[in-house]
Amino acid sequence: MKHGVDVHVGKRIRHRRWMIGMTQQQLADKVGIKFQQIQKYETGMNRVSASRLWDIARAVDVPVSFFFEGLHEGDTPEEVAGDILADKEALQLVRAYYTMPVAQRRQIFELARVLSDAA
Repeated sequence: MKHGVDVHVGKRIRHRRWMIGMTQQQLADKVGIKFQQIQKYETGMNRVSASRLWDIARAVDVPVSFFFEGLHEGDTPEEVAGDILADKEALQLVRAYYTMPVAQRRQIFELARVLSDAA
């Protein structure tokens, strides 16, 4: 049975990996494990040990605490609010947005704001 904290940590691993454009295979290679193990960590099927989490944090250039952001004392892990960037499509949209020149970003932002107000 999956523990909510393990699921949360796994989602944060996947989130960071997506943010930096790294594949599961690339992360696995950096950490020295098989990509299937990364898959299991990201789904919460397997618990990440402290030393492995340390290695993953170094591989994706974040502090270990990054993986626990969003968890608060007294919360049950199921109560933790979802991260909008956990959605792959949203993350791709954000990446594309930030590759545009500033003037185009402003136009896209205004278009999105107008369309969301009309919805």
